Amino acid sequence: MNSLTAEQVEKAIEEKEKELIRVKEELAALRKQLPSFMVKDYLLTTTEGTKVALSKLFGDKKELVVIHNMGKSCPYCTLWADGLNGFTKHIENKASFVLTSPDDYQKLDQISKSRGWEFNCLSTEGSTFKEDLGFKDENRNVLPGVSVLLKNDDGSIHHYTKAAFDPGDEYCSIWSLFELLPGGSGDWGPRNKY
Repeated sequence: MNSLTAEQVEKAIEEKEKELIRVKEELAALRKQLPSFMVKDYLLTTTEGTKVALSKLFGDKKELVVIHNMGKSCPYCTLWADGLNGFTKHIENKASFVLTSPDDYQKLDQISKSRGWEFNCLSTEGSTFKEDLGFKDENRNVLPGVSVLLKNDDGSIHHYTKAAFDPGDEYCSIWSLFELLPGGSGDWGPRNKY
């Protein structure tokens, strides 16, 4: 097999980038076809220990982006949250935005303050929120990801769509940057402290 010229490689890269955009658009369209379902008005706990109804988290918006974090013990979830923190104001301009964690509110308060997270953080401890939204596996392990919830004019809440988080996904830009490195991401993994 003959090696490609630099021009051929650049053209192939351009074609793959266009294909990737097309596939992402198809994936987004498929996610929108997931059947929505009613979500109850869960009581979650703020980092101050106050109970708050899910419906109140929408503020004046009809859409709520909910990050499903696995808790302080997961450095990958911390990495995603650190990255999303930089987008907080941009996201909140379009939709309400919160991070949920199975950790108790004191632990969640400690990590959110230590990381400088600017978004609302809520503990789901004592609720079936993560399980009901599909972010617990059959062994009751919490899974990372994101849900989009919609609040209707009558106040009812519906789960609109969701996506799982996984190393290399499109929700954490560090992986795309590492792909540009000669060695890729290799065996690199995030840590809560370096």
